Amino acid sequence: MVERTSKFLLIVAVSVCFMLILYQYVGPGLSLGSPSGRSYSEELDLFPTPDPHYVKKYYFPVRELERELAFDMKGEDVIVFLHIQKTGGTTFGRHLVQNVRLEVPCDCRPGQKKCTCYRPNRRETWLFSRFSTGWSCGLHADWTELTNCVPGVLDRRESAAAKTPRYRPAR
Repeated sequence: MVERTSKFLLIVAVSVCFMLILYQYVGPGLSLGSPSGRSYSEELDLFPTPDPHYVKKYYFPVRELERELAFDMKGEDVIVFLHIQKTGGTTFGRHLVQNVRLEVPCDCRPGQKKCTCYRPNRRETWLFSRFSTGWSCGLHADWTELTNCVPGVLDRRESAAAKTPRYRPAR
């Protein structure tokens, strides 16, 4: 008899815990009403009036946010991807070399983190990022380091690609 009672109490306790967890996850999404008579979204509004102490630090005009830039992949344009830690930069950088539909897609070989991203008409890179050139300007280079480093690295890469051996040694 004691076993039956303990099993019954265990089943009831587990059911109550399950219902509490279910209510916690599903309950907020349901419009069950609130005791105050206000809707659930109104109760979540923590700052109904603007904070007078909050000063807008950066102002981006709408025309700046909606401007369109022409990128000529077949010309001389290069996208320099600034990798910022903890912002999803690794995921976005990988997306640039693996998932973007291009005329000549980036060549990503299995087992290697770097991909070669050449222009459609010549062997020059159009993307300067961690996944296409590696850490050429140092680990987590910031804007200043990149603006000082990128032109030299691209010049070196292009001059190395342009050099062709004048003779080939016999084997």
